Amino acid sequence: MKGPALPSSAPLLVTMGDAVGIGPETIVHAFRQGELQGAVVVGDPAVLRRAGAPLTAVIEQPQDLPAVPPGCLPVLAVPGLSGIPGLAGLPGGLAGLPWGHVDARCGAAAARCIEAAVRWVLAGQGAAIVTAPVHKEALAAAGVPYPGHTEMLQALAAAPGQRPPAVRMMLANDELKVVLVTIHQSLRSAIDALSFDAVLHTLQITHAAAAAWQARPPRIAVAGLNPHAGEGGLFGREEIDFIQPAVQAARAQGIDAHGPYAPDTVFMRARRGEFDVVVAMTHDHGLIPVKYLGVEQGVNVTLGLPFVRTSPDHGTAFDIAGRGQASPASLVAALRMARQLAGTKAKPL
Repeated sequence: MKGPALPSSAPLLVTMGDAVGIGPETIVHAFRQGELQGAVVVGDPAVLRRAGAPLTAVIEQPQDLPAVPPGCLPVLAVPGLSGIPGLAGLPGGLAGLPWGHVDARCGAAAARCIEAAVRWVLAGQGAAIVTAPVHKEALAAAGVPYPGHTEMLQALAAAPGQRPPAVRMMLANDELKVVLVTIHQSLRSAIDALSFDAVLHTLQITHAAAAAWQARPPRIAVAGLNPHAGEGGLFGREEIDFIQPAVQAARAQGIDAHGPYAPDTVFMRARRGEFDVVVAMTHDHGLIPVKYLGVEQGVNVTLGLPFVRTSPDHGTAFDIAGRGQASPASLVAALRMARQLAGTKAKPL
């Protein structure tokens, strides 16, 4: 996933994630490995220092990065963090909270960091956004009206008075790339949300994004919803009623889409090189195969935003937070992929 150096002087913007999860310490580990060159952290310097940062340099704008002394972790000051309800008078602020617990104050802080990063990147002051993990329960406890990063970024990317852009989640590693038609909702509601338009639009977004990464048109496989892709209607009609028609419509538009194929074998075929990317109907259908290959190398990419956004393929890992055990491998992969995608100037994805 290594890519070229960014063509712009604008830095990568790395949000710190949940203050009591593993995000801050993976950021510090990546910094010690030299992987944060040309990047700044959007967050709380005290949280980063507690996570092991040797020195931090607080800056007010992304363009101040060149003034940061060598050996200092650059941290962008996020307005309003100190004013989060419940932090006033708490020794250490966010850095005084215990590791590994759901806390509304951490959810509110994570949301404000994301909001600040989006403002900067939309203003042209950031080349891309790399997000450390947030905790969905903490976001909900803070009253954040989005179930996760993807939905929040989608809403923040919309211009005032305009509809949010259509986005899709892609999880990728060096062996497999998977794009999802539906994401964070119950399986029952996800099946209800599937339609001809949803599948076709996913294929269009996937084709546009992947075509920017490689010299030839991407070969896209579509995984069915039902066992054996419905077995001709014996195990469900979704493939007949709208998945196959959407594939045919995409092909009529010049998209090299194939399927629907049985979900239990199509990922192996893609891993062996038959396809460049797989489109899956639901969250777990698509993400289990990628994560099985190794969470450490997985990268979450949001397709359809007017900027590049990547993130590690793991959560806050509260059970090991603060113990120094967290691996930065997935964050490093996300940083490298963000550089690669931003370097292509393939925006919007």
